[in-house]
Amino acid sequence: MEPKNKDTEGVRAVDRALDILLAFRQGDRSLSASELLKRVDLSRPTLYRLLRTLEMRGFILASGEPQRFQLGPSVAHLAHVWGSGTNLADLAQPVMRRLWETTGETVALLLLRGSERVCVAELPSPQPLSFKRGVGHSENVVNGASGRAILAFVPDAEPYLQDKVPAAQLPALRQALVRIRDQGYAISRDELIKGAVAMAAPVFAGDQRVLGSLAVYGPSARVDDAAMERIVALLGEAAHELSALAGAG
Repeated sequence: MEPKNKDTEGVRAVDRALDILLAFRQGDRSLSASELLKRVDLSRPTLYRLLRTLEMRGFILASGEPQRFQLGPSVAHLAHVWGSGTNLADLAQPVMRRLWETTGETVALLLLRGSERVCVAELPSPQPLSFKRGVGHSENVVNGASGRAILAFVPDAEPYLQDKVPAAQLPALRQALVRIRDQGYAISRDELIKGAVAMAAPVFAGDQRVLGSLAVYGPSARVDDAAMERIVALLGEAAHELSALAGAG
């Protein structure tokens, strides 16, 4: 029975250590032991013992007096490995399919690549009158709803605008980006394809970096103001769900 007991104790220690790591929330730069004890069901001696072990393996950094604790480089390493091995286009399929089924319009996922947004997944509308761009299609991020839904959330949009937008149009575009940030989505009509309406919402990574956009395309003959309002609401929910899958809190 002794080996079994040791195994059980080992599993409990791992479980408690994971509870400590998961106690950190978005916005927590560092936490004191007292703050951690409010979030995990551990005694103070057990908390300190596990913190020391986590610190030795680089999962926790301790500093100051009294000590404060923050997540260490080993957490960042695991996040990088997870991110590099995860195909967002694959993760997005269930989310995109539900959006496709509820809207009946073309749904696409576009990712930021340099100054371009590239379509990495698309579910074309089954309706006779529809619009699609195709996987692999790319366009500058200053163009279209799916581009500007990304551009509005990059840390600095100005480098993307250089030599791409006439100087006379820059003030209006900057104002448009502010509106997109405020409302959380972008809409374009008859811009890249005559007769098409495009609606797009940003998709974020765990560090709140914008990864790309989720978009819905449909003909203006079918997507009137009421349909647009309904689709935008569904699109926002889907983009939020996809961001969560990508690690955003």
